[in-house]
Amino acid sequence: MINSRPSIRHLRRSREIVDTFIRHGFGFLFDQLGLKQHFWSRVLRLPIQRKSASQPEDLAIHFRLALEELGPTFVKIGQLLSTRPDLLPPPFIAELTKLVDTVPPEPWDAIRTVLVRELGQAPEKVFSTIDPQPIGAASLAQVHAATLPDGQEVVVKVQRPDIIPVIETDLEILSILAARAQATSLGKIYDFVSIADDFSFTLQNELDYRLEGRNADRFRRNFAGEAHVCVPKVYWDFSTRRMLVLERLHGLKINDITALDAAGYDRHQLALQSTNMILKEVLEDGYFHADPHVGNYMVLPGKMIGVVDFGKVGYLGNRDRLNLIRLYIVCAEIDAEGIVDQLTRMGAVGDIVDRNGLVFDFNRLLNKYHGMPLKDIRAQELINEFTAICFRYHLRLPSTWWLLGKTIVMLEGLGLRLDPDFDTFAVAEPYVKRLMKQLILPDVGLGSTLVMDSVNWRDLIHRLPRAAYRMIERMEQNEPLHMEINDTDRILTKLDRLATRLSLSVLVAAFIIGLPMLAPLTTPGSLLRWLVMMGPVPVIGAGLWLFVSLLSTPRK
Repeated sequence: MINSRPSIRHLRRSREIVDTFIRHGFGFLFDQLGLKQHFWSRVLRLPIQRKSASQPEDLAIHFRLALEELGPTFVKIGQLLSTRPDLLPPPFIAELTKLVDTVPPEPWDAIRTVLVRELGQAPEKVFSTIDPQPIGAASLAQVHAATLPDGQEVVVKVQRPDIIPVIETDLEILSILAARAQATSLGKIYDFVSIADDFSFTLQNELDYRLEGRNADRFRRNFAGEAHVCVPKVYWDFSTRRMLVLERLHGLKINDITALDAAGYDRHQLALQSTNMILKEVLEDGYFHADPHVGNYMVLPGKMIGVVDFGKVGYLGNRDRLNLIRLYIVCAEIDAEGIVDQLTRMGAVGDIVDRNGLVFDFNRLLNKYHGMPLKDIRAQELINEFTAICFRYHLRLPSTWWLLGKTIVMLEGLGLRLDPDFDTFAVAEPYVKRLMKQLILPDVGLGSTLVMDSVNWRDLIHRLPRAAYRMIERMEQNEPLHMEINDTDRILTKLDRLATRLSLSVLVAAFIIGLPMLAPLTTPGSLLRWLVMMGPVPVIGAGLWLFVSLLSTPRK
């Protein structure tokens, strides 16, 4: 459980965070959190007078400035928030996409100290050469060019010294604020604790360069048979948790049109290659590069696309891709109700959502693009309109889906920059059809209705064993399904009486029918004849008792 009181070591940093946001016009947020009457107000000495809230556009600018001022943790959080348009309005998302993770480099002496600690010896003894001047510097790390003893050119990514304690402190403060926000009225709409945990998990993963190295290895394996894609090799003998050594790639920036033209590259072919690469990641591998900016892509000699920086990746399992296919089908059929049903099935639609309004907005969006040639549809415009609906109705899509949306927008922008007439949807169509065949049916020509039914049945069959297992497990742990029946004693008593009367009625009927049939089979004057002749007496008595009891039973 998160402690809602800041520890002593957090007080100075907490005060700095609060002061920064208040100076940028966000004092009202601390009123929303109820901190006036809270322990924080006394410890942090929150000012009484605060700058009033500005227009949304101005607030968005100041929000970005505040994050930049607070340093690497908050810059990273801002970059993560820029991929979550379900949490912030469009002006904020637009500003957060401007966050540039470039900072002045650390002095070589400080970086060399980290290298000595990680390598166990001086870096000059491990590398034939290493350049003290970095070729890139970001908030968490900087990159130096080096050469291995065998002459192989590499880049060495080194984590900044003493960055981990700073980030851990900031993340703990963020968790405390998230727990506080969860208790407000907004906590009924947003799961602040889960959002903070998600940010913390993502950021801590970025601090472990072994994960980034494994991501690079996985991409390298996925594209082993693709001649037009190059993923740098990881040199594990020299890599640790805080430093990563990769093969160095030399090439042109993929968005440097002048240089590409001067080198004689076919830009249409480059657009096609880069698009096919990303579509394969998303629709075939279900494992895609989730830091989609052009700085991570370059054009190498031999018309190859080089990809770098694998600190952030996205995952799409079969279930996620099936959901994509479902949405694709209902969108193609202009079925707004189907879109809402599918989003509800995915858990994106809450209980208090205005369903009629949501269907109306999706229907209006679909009709806007109905009949328009795919080559005239711009993914960025479409995703922006979809995002506005999601924010308006507080739809909760998985964070991976927002990363996917950002990747698609980058893909389209890159393709159009390389070739203004490039049709991204036309290139994507074969991938979509192959995915439908692979995940749903061997033949998709049976119609979209059959496809949807097949998907639903497959999904049900897949989920049923797991759901049954969870149900049995809860029952074994004395945690049955949440089902309550009031006044069970009275109900059970009535059921017991009903069963008794039903049994007695059957016996009476059996005796009445059976005794006359037995009489001709007995010998006159025998004991059996006497019992058969006297049998109707108790049977009639039981019938009278049953009749009287039915009349005397009170009705409630």
